[in-house]
Amino acid sequence: MMLLQTVGAFLAVISFALILELPKKYVLLAGGIGAAGWLVFLLVREFSGSVIAASFVSSMVVALSSHISARICKAPVTVFLVAGILPSVPGTSIYRSVSYMIGSNPELSSHYLVETLQIAGAIAMAIFIMDSLFRLGQRN
Repeated sequence: MMLLQTVGAFLAVISFALILELPKKYVLLAGGIGAAGWLVFLLVREFSGSVIAASFVSSMVVALSSHISARICKAPVTVFLVAGILPSVPGTSIYRSVSYMIGSNPELSSHYLVETLQIAGAIAMAIFIMDSLFRLGQRN
């Protein structure tokens, strides 16, 4: 099942990269970064049971891979990062939050809204940490 989801993430990121009009020479690499991030997400979620921890660790992997790929390919980091982070976006949580809000279940709606914000914060923090580490490395 994880392999199928990883392939699905690869195809989704490639599709998203094409919609964003990434240069064709980077599309497969961006897809690989997104698929690797999703595989890490699945593995961490399986072993830790935490969606937030899985989002953080997978976003760290995506950000690290994006920085390394950007330096190797001499391209901006955002070329790989924007497309590669797509599988980590908390779409399910925000959908559930709105669904429960419409269904008049404020407790579950609030739960999923908080989870969405935590996941978004974890993603942002992972990207910030990795970007900061690479900037520190450039100065030395």
